[in-house]
Amino acid sequence: MADLSALTAELLAFRDARDWRQFHSLRNLIVSLNLEAAELLELTQWKSDGEVEALADDPASAEALRDECADVLLYLLLIADKAGIDLAAAAREKLLKNGEKYPVEKAFGSRAKYTALT
Repeated sequence: MADLSALTAELLAFRDARDWRQFHSLRNLIVSLNLEAAELLELTQWKSDGEVEALADDPASAEALRDECADVLLYLLLIADKAGIDLAAAAREKLLKNGEKYPVEKAFGSRAKYTALT
């Protein structure tokens, strides 16, 4: 797996070579992330669960899936850079928080929200 800081550096160099930083306000980046997430979602529109699961098996669909996932990741990296967020550290912290909200003994096999776990 690629190192996030190295990938971010490549992305920022790509952006800066094109003078696109001027368009990358935090708001614009968040909007763009959501537009890319919608494009990822669009790959599943009107498909059954089985058809969605099969996307990875079709070369053209798998490429589209990879491209949209990459777009989401790239915008997330730009947002994190702009906001000064260490994504790896934030993800680890969030896993710890989720572990407290969803202890294995209560959450195992359950789709219930943590507020509904007994």
